[in-house]
Amino acid sequence: MSQYVPRLDWTERALRVRQFVFDFWSESGRPPNLRQVKEGTHLSRRDIVQAYKELQTGIVVVVDQDSPNCDLLKAPPFSAFPSQVEMFIDEKFHSFIGCAHEAVAVSKMPQFEGKEVRLESYCACCLEPVTLWSKEFEITKTQPRNPLVHCATPVWDWVHYDMKSMCDNVNLVIDEEHARRYELQIGRRGILFTLDQVRDYVEPAVGIRGWDYHWPSQSMDPERLIERLRELGIDLSPWGLAEEER
Repeated sequence: MSQYVPRLDWTERALRVRQFVFDFWSESGRPPNLRQVKEGTHLSRRDIVQAYKELQTGIVVVVDQDSPNCDLLKAPPFSAFPSQVEMFIDEKFHSFIGCAHEAVAVSKMPQFEGKEVRLESYCACCLEPVTLWSKEFEITKTQPRNPLVHCATPVWDWVHYDMKSMCDNVNLVIDEEHARRYELQIGRRGILFTLDQVRDYVEPAVGIRGWDYHWPSQSMDPERLIERLRELGIDLSPWGLAEEER
Protein backbone atom coordinates (compact mmCIF):
# COMPACT_ATOMS: atom_id res chain seq x y z
CA MET A 1 0.00 0.00 0.00
CA SER A 2 1.53 3.30 -1.10
CA GLN A 3 -1.15 5.66 0.19
CA TYR A 4 -0.01 7.91 3.05
CA VAL A 5 3.52 6.45 3.01
CA PRO A 6 5.93 8.97 4.54
CA ARG A 7 8.68 10.29 2.29
CA LEU A 8 11.45 7.71 2.02
CA ASP A 9 15.15 8.28 2.47
CA TRP A 10 16.45 6.46 -0.60
CA THR A 11 19.26 4.00 -0.15
CA GLU A 12 22.20 4.36 -2.49
CA ARG A 13 21.29 1.08 -4.20
CA ALA A 14 17.82 2.44 -4.99
CA LEU A 15 19.29 5.63 -6.43
CA ARG A 16 21.74 3.71 -8.60
CA VAL A 17 19.10 1.30 -9.88
CA ARG A 18 16.65 4.12 -10.60
CA GLN A 19 19.20 6.14 -12.55
CA PHE A 20 20.25 3.13 -14.59
CA VAL A 21 16.67 2.07 -15.37
CA PHE A 22 15.64 5.50 -16.62
CA ASP A 23 18.81 5.98 -18.67
CA PHE A 24 18.56 2.51 -20.19
CA TRP A 25 14.86 2.82 -21.01
CA SER A 26 15.27 6.29 -22.51
CA GLU A 27 18.09 5.10 -24.74
CA SER A 28 16.74 1.70 -25.78
CA GLY A 29 12.96 2.12 -25.53
CA ARG A 30 12.62 -0.98 -23.32
CA PRO A 31 13.28 -1.93 -19.70
CA PRO A 32 16.48 -3.68 -18.66
CA ASN A 33 16.52 -7.22 -17.32
CA LEU A 34 18.32 -8.20 -14.14
CA ARG A 35 21.59 -9.02 -15.89
CA GLN A 36 21.68 -5.64 -17.59
CA VAL A 37 20.96 -3.85 -14.30
CA LYS A 38 23.76 -5.84 -12.63
CA GLU A 39 26.21 -4.92 -15.38
CA GLY A 40 25.18 -1.28 -15.20
CA THR A 41 25.19 -0.87 -11.42
CA HIS A 42 27.54 -3.64 -10.18
CA LEU A 43 24.93 -4.58 -7.60
CA SER A 44 23.98 -8.12 -6.62
CA ARG A 45 20.71 -9.75 -7.60
CA ARG A 46 19.44 -9.40 -4.04
CA ASP A 47 20.27 -5.69 -3.92
CA ILE A 48 18.60 -5.03 -7.27
CA VAL A 49 15.38 -6.80 -6.26
CA GLN A 50 15.28 -5.02 -2.90
CA ALA A 51 15.92 -1.70 -4.64
CA TYR A 52 12.95 -2.39 -6.94
CA LYS A 53 10.74 -3.02 -3.91
CA GLU A 54 11.88 0.22 -2.34
CA LEU A 55 11.26 2.14 -5.56
CA GLN A 56 7.78 0.65 -5.90
CA THR A 57 6.91 1.75 -2.38
CA GLY A 58 7.98 5.27 -3.33
CA ILE A 59 5.79 5.19 -6.50
CA VAL A 60 8.68 5.20 -8.96
CA VAL A 61 8.32 1.80 -10.64
CA VAL A 62 5.93 -1.14 -10.87
CA VAL A 63 7.46 -4.58 -10.54
CA ASP A 64 5.98 -8.05 -10.25
CA GLN A 65 7.37 -9.02 -6.86
CA ASP A 66 5.99 -12.54 -7.24
CA SER A 67 8.08 -13.15 -10.35
CA PRO A 68 11.45 -14.88 -9.81
CA ASN A 69 12.97 -12.16 -12.02
CA CYS A 70 11.03 -9.31 -10.38
CA ASP A 71 9.71 -8.25 -13.78
CA LEU A 72 9.86 -4.50 -14.35
CA LEU A 73 6.46 -3.40 -15.72
CA LYS A 74 6.51 0.39 -15.46
CA ALA A 75 8.90 3.22 -14.76
CA PRO A 76 6.77 6.24 -15.62
CA PRO A 77 6.63 7.69 -18.17
CA PHE A 78 7.42 4.25 -19.67
CA SER A 79 5.43 1.03 -19.88
CA ALA A 80 6.97 -2.38 -20.58
CA PHE A 81 3.78 -3.71 -22.19
CA PRO A 82 1.50 -2.40 -24.94
CA SER A 83 -0.30 0.57 -23.42
CA GLN A 84 -2.76 3.11 -24.80
CA VAL A 85 0.03 5.49 -25.88
CA GLU A 86 2.97 4.89 -28.26
CA MET A 87 5.84 7.37 -28.52
CA PHE A 88 7.74 8.04 -31.74
CA ILE A 89 10.97 10.02 -32.14
CA ASP A 90 12.26 10.96 -35.60
CA GLU A 91 9.37 8.92 -37.05
CA LYS A 92 10.60 5.74 -35.33
CA PHE A 93 8.77 3.90 -32.58
CA HIS A 94 10.56 4.44 -29.28
CA SER A 95 8.44 3.03 -26.45
CA PHE A 96 5.04 2.57 -24.89
CA ILE A 97 4.02 5.35 -22.52
CA GLY A 98 2.16 4.64 -19.30
CA CYS A 99 -0.99 6.75 -19.68
CA ALA A 100 -2.50 9.91 -21.14
CA HIS A 101 -1.05 12.03 -18.31
CA GLU A 102 2.41 10.71 -19.13
CA ALA A 103 1.80 11.47 -22.81
CA VAL A 104 1.75 15.15 -21.84
CA ALA A 105 4.72 14.79 -19.47
CA VAL A 106 7.20 12.59 -21.33
CA SER A 107 8.89 15.24 -23.49
CA LYS A 108 10.13 16.88 -20.27
CA MET A 109 12.51 13.98 -19.57
CA PRO A 110 16.15 15.15 -19.81
CA GLN A 111 17.02 12.46 -22.34
CA PHE A 112 14.54 13.99 -24.82
CA GLU A 113 15.62 17.61 -24.39
CA GLY A 114 15.42 19.45 -27.71
CA LYS A 115 13.48 16.66 -29.42
CA GLU A 116 9.91 16.67 -30.67
CA VAL A 117 8.05 13.49 -29.79
CA ARG A 118 4.87 12.17 -31.36
CA LEU A 119 2.38 10.36 -29.15
CA GLU A 120 0.01 8.01 -30.94
CA SER A 121 -3.07 7.05 -28.95
CA TYR A 122 -6.79 6.60 -29.48
CA CYS A 123 -10.17 7.61 -28.11
CA ALA A 124 -11.13 5.26 -25.30
CA CYS A 125 -14.71 5.23 -26.58
CA CYS A 126 -14.44 4.54 -30.30
CA LEU A 127 -10.70 3.73 -30.73
CA GLU A 128 -10.31 6.44 -33.38
CA PRO A 129 -6.74 7.85 -33.51
CA VAL A 130 -5.70 10.69 -31.22
CA THR A 131 -2.21 12.13 -31.82
CA LEU A 132 -0.18 14.64 -29.82
CA TRP A 133 3.09 16.32 -30.75
CA SER A 134 5.19 17.64 -27.88
CA LYS A 135 8.56 19.28 -27.37
CA GLU A 136 10.09 20.04 -23.99
CA PHE A 137 6.75 19.86 -22.20
CA GLU A 138 4.84 21.96 -24.73
CA ILE A 139 2.06 20.40 -26.78
CA THR A 140 2.72 21.82 -30.25
CA LYS A 141 -0.18 20.19 -32.14
CA THR A 142 -3.01 17.72 -31.64
CA GLN A 143 -5.16 15.74 -34.00
CA PRO A 144 -8.11 16.03 -33.58
CA ARG A 145 -8.07 19.45 -31.95
CA ASN A 146 -8.45 19.73 -28.19
CA PRO A 147 -8.87 16.12 -27.06
CA LEU A 148 -9.56 15.51 -23.38
CA VAL A 149 -8.13 13.16 -20.77
CA HIS A 150 -10.59 10.96 -18.90
CA CYS A 151 -9.85 9.45 -15.50
CA ALA A 152 -12.22 6.60 -14.68
CA THR A 153 -11.22 5.76 -11.12
CA PRO A 154 -11.48 8.04 -8.04
CA VAL A 155 -8.34 9.14 -6.22
CA TRP A 156 -9.21 6.96 -3.22
CA ASP A 157 -8.49 3.96 -5.45
CA TRP A 158 -5.18 5.23 -6.82
CA VAL A 159 -2.10 3.22 -5.84
CA HIS A 160 -3.50 0.67 -3.44
CA TYR A 161 -0.50 -1.56 -4.16
CA ASP A 162 1.09 -0.07 -7.25
CA MET A 163 0.22 2.52 -9.91
CA LYS A 164 -0.78 0.17 -12.74
CA SER A 165 -4.55 0.38 -12.27
CA MET A 166 -4.38 4.16 -11.91
CA CYS A 167 -2.48 4.43 -15.21
CA ASP A 168 -4.82 2.03 -17.01
CA ASN A 169 -7.78 4.23 -16.10
CA VAL A 170 -6.34 7.46 -17.55
CA ASN A 171 -7.16 7.68 -21.25
CA LEU A 172 -7.61 10.16 -24.07
CA VAL A 173 -11.04 10.86 -25.52
CA ILE A 174 -12.03 12.97 -28.51
CA ASP A 175 -14.48 15.14 -26.56
CA GLU A 176 -16.93 15.11 -23.67
CA GLU A 177 -19.59 13.25 -25.65
CA HIS A 178 -17.14 10.42 -26.35
CA ALA A 179 -16.16 10.42 -22.67
CA ARG A 180 -19.75 9.84 -21.60
CA ARG A 181 -20.18 7.06 -24.16
CA TYR A 182 -17.02 5.43 -22.80
CA GLU A 183 -18.46 5.60 -19.28
CA LEU A 184 -21.53 3.70 -20.45
CA GLN A 185 -19.26 1.01 -21.87
CA ILE A 186 -17.29 0.52 -18.67
CA GLY A 187 -20.07 1.25 -16.18
CA ARG A 188 -18.14 3.94 -14.29
CA ARG A 189 -18.18 7.73 -14.12
CA GLY A 190 -15.00 9.74 -14.49
CA ILE A 191 -13.55 13.23 -14.48
CA LEU A 192 -12.16 15.16 -17.44
CA PHE A 193 -8.96 17.17 -17.87
CA THR A 194 -8.06 19.52 -20.67
CA LEU A 195 -4.46 19.09 -21.86
CA ASP A 196 -3.56 22.39 -20.19
CA GLN A 197 -4.97 21.11 -16.90
CA VAL A 198 -2.96 17.90 -17.28
CA ARG A 199 0.19 19.93 -17.85
CA ASP A 200 -0.41 21.99 -14.70
CA TYR A 201 -1.23 18.85 -12.74
CA VAL A 202 1.93 16.91 -13.63
CA GLU A 203 4.37 19.83 -13.77
CA PRO A 204 5.65 19.66 -10.15
CA ALA A 205 6.78 16.05 -10.56
CA VAL A 206 8.15 16.15 -14.09
CA GLY A 207 10.19 19.23 -13.34
CA ILE A 208 12.51 17.12 -11.16
CA ARG A 209 11.94 13.54 -12.37
CA GLY A 210 15.07 12.39 -14.14
CA TRP A 211 16.82 15.72 -13.64
CA ASP A 212 17.72 15.38 -9.96
CA TYR A 213 19.62 12.25 -8.91
CA HIS A 214 17.97 12.55 -5.48
CA TRP A 215 14.42 13.36 -6.62
CA PRO A 216 12.13 12.40 -3.76
CA SER A 217 9.76 9.52 -3.29
CA GLN A 218 6.05 10.07 -3.82
CA SER A 219 3.07 9.24 -1.63
CA MET A 220 -0.61 9.02 -2.54
CA ASP A 221 -2.69 11.37 -0.38
CA PRO A 222 -6.25 11.38 -1.78
CA GLU A 223 -7.43 14.40 0.23
CA ARG A 224 -4.49 16.53 -0.89
CA LEU A 225 -5.02 15.47 -4.51
CA ILE A 226 -8.70 16.39 -4.36
CA GLU A 227 -7.76 19.91 -3.29
CA ARG A 228 -5.21 20.12 -6.10
CA LEU A 229 -7.76 19.01 -8.69
CA ARG A 230 -10.18 21.63 -7.40
CA GLU A 231 -7.49 24.30 -7.70
CA LEU A 232 -7.12 23.34 -11.36
CA GLY A 233 -10.84 23.75 -11.96
CA ILE A 234 -11.57 20.05 -12.53
CA ASP A 235 -15.26 19.14 -12.19
CA LEU A 236 -15.31 16.48 -9.46
CA SER A 237 -19.10 16.06 -9.35
CA PRO A 238 -18.90 12.64 -11.14
CA TRP A 239 -17.14 11.43 -7.98
CA GLY A 240 -19.84 12.93 -5.72
CA LEU A 241 -17.68 15.93 -4.86
CA ALA A 242 -19.73 18.94 -5.85
CA GLU A 243 -18.23 22.31 -4.97
CA GLU A 244 -20.79 22.94 -2.24
CA GLU A 245 -19.70 19.74 -0.48
CA ARG A 246 -16.29 21.14 0.38
